[in-house]
Amino acid sequence: MCPRPLIPSRCLPAFAWVAIVSTTASVGKALSVSLEPSIPSPAPIGAVVTWTANASDASPGVLWYRFRAHRSGQPFHVIRDYGPISTLDWTAADQEGIYEVELAVRNRDTGESATVLAQYEMLSRVTGDTAVISPTSHPLVFLYSAPPCAPGSRMMVRFKSASNVAFRTPYKSCAEGLSMNFYLAGMRPDLPYSAQNYIATASGLQAGPVIDSDGSDPTLDLDLSQLTVLQSPSESANDPIILHGSLNGTAIATDLLGNLLWYSPNYVSILTRPEPGGLFFGLIEDLSGDQSAQVIREFDLLGLTLAETNAARVNEQLAALGKRQISSFHHEARALPDGKILVLASVEQLLTGVQGPGPVDVLGDMIIVMDSDLQVVWTWDAFDHLDPGRAAILGEPCTLATAGCPAFYLADKANDWLHGNSVQLTPDGALLHSARHQDWLIKIDYNNGNGSGDVLWRLGRDGDFTFISSDLYPWFSHQHDGQFVPNLQSTITVFDNSNTRHFLYPGSNSRGQVIQLDEQNRIATPLLNVDLDVYSAALGAAQRLANGNYYFSAGTLPDMSALLEEFDSSGAPVYSLKSSGPEYRSFRMRNLYTSPY
Repeated sequence: MCPRPLIPSRCLPAFAWVAIVSTTASVGKALSVSLEPSIPSPAPIGAVVTWTANASDASPGVLWYRFRAHRSGQPFHVIRDYGPISTLDWTAADQEGIYEVELAVRNRDTGESATVLAQYEMLSRVTGDTAVISPTSHPLVFLYSAPPCAPGSRMMVRFKSASNVAFRTPYKSCAEGLSMNFYLAGMRPDLPYSAQNYIATASGLQAGPVIDSDGSDPTLDLDLSQLTVLQSPSESANDPIILHGSLNGTAIATDLLGNLLWYSPNYVSILTRPEPGGLFFGLIEDLSGDQSAQVIREFDLLGLTLAETNAARVNEQLAALGKRQISSFHHEARALPDGKILVLASVEQLLTGVQGPGPVDVLGDMIIVMDSDLQVVWTWDAFDHLDPGRAAILGEPCTLATAGCPAFYLADKANDWLHGNSVQLTPDGALLHSARHQDWLIKIDYNNGNGSGDVLWRLGRDGDFTFISSDLYPWFSHQHDGQFVPNLQSTITVFDNSNTRHFLYPGSNSRGQVIQLDEQNRIATPLLNVDLDVYSAALGAAQRLANGNYYFSAGTLPDMSALLEEFDSSGAPVYSLKSSGPEYRSFRMRNLYTSPY
């Protein structure tokens, strides 16, 4: 029987064993490739296999590699698009069966290419009628495997520690004859825990047996910031996990007391967003590398790459579309509800007599939307829609060693015109772009992928809205993380770094702001304007919590520490945590599987 027979002609029996096929392919006998796994097939579900490409080419040139994979009978999915990396760490942790991994190699200089396909079998970890919990390559993540459940029903796993802190995984649909597998993550490693699956059927919820496990308490060699609780949380605090997006460090998740629950084992310069299902987006910014070293990556709880591309590969697509080239990705990457991927990139233009005498390298922003296979489907270029004559409010420059600046290549110094730092899909299908150096949040006509890119409005000083406030300087400036609150179409949260206000009125602090918008009449009204009693010149985050409170993260204080605080709807502080290191963004989360948006 073939589960999910999307491509019947390629369907293999679920019980079949197929050995690795290490074939080679070539064009004109100049380029040949092979693909080898680090572990012979078959292997149990969740085993991490390193695939290594071996290529020989009689023609000189730069070789690029692309990796795709699928379960037999289902469509291929691009894991890593064309780039210089010739290995891939991979696993299948969902279902047993036959998988195919495809390697395509291309000589960028000659255009020659070759493709090889390898088959690999993943075996169920369930040997009887009882669920089993197995370690993974990550010391704080475990794999829960349960026997098959009836098609048409769904299963999830609820797990809790000895301290009675409980989480649950998302539901998965049951498939005929296939085991059910879930990553368990988010528990303190020094405490024992128990796990139990629940099957949702038309007649109700069926509970499986409880499986107990001792705390693993592994020895971890991690260089982490020190976390200090300044104001304790209430016992009924919502969103009990903090995901700390460290800057050029290890992203970690902790409870509200600072106990480690999870960390990202792969390097990213910044973790941009958590996504539903225990997934994350991050960027790699290599200021000394070329465009192929500027990377966007989606990864899972183990740190394994699920989707990855680089700026040089994206530039090939942009050139074919007649668009400007990008230098790098920066600040933002996230998934859209329709499965597409949104990323913020940097565009360089040498402009004469616009932001200074003679030619000046000006850094702008491009918003890029890609499909799930990392192919560009929509772009917005600030040079086409904004006036570059309105230079950065405080005149910030970039050099090749300036912290917070993206990689650039046309000059040794550039004007950091916009310094976009977040982009969000709005409730009505537009995009909200935070232009830090313009002190604006800009709404862009995206129309869920069919928009013109026109600027619909600009929120901020000298923008399109009137701010109803008696404050001497009510507007945010050099802000971070401007977002419409989910399910509240007219409310925005923003971390007001206050750089411009601090410049004009020395001693001003950063603020956490909640703003009510009347878009039709272009009126902005503050609902909350919290003075944080600290000044964070860069970084930061803002979020409305499930209980109606607000969370603001002052990402970097003068001593390079960070302050993470929760306030009730009146602006009274109810929780505070200090980190000894800076944090690009941090997120309060219900668990590691549920997006905070």
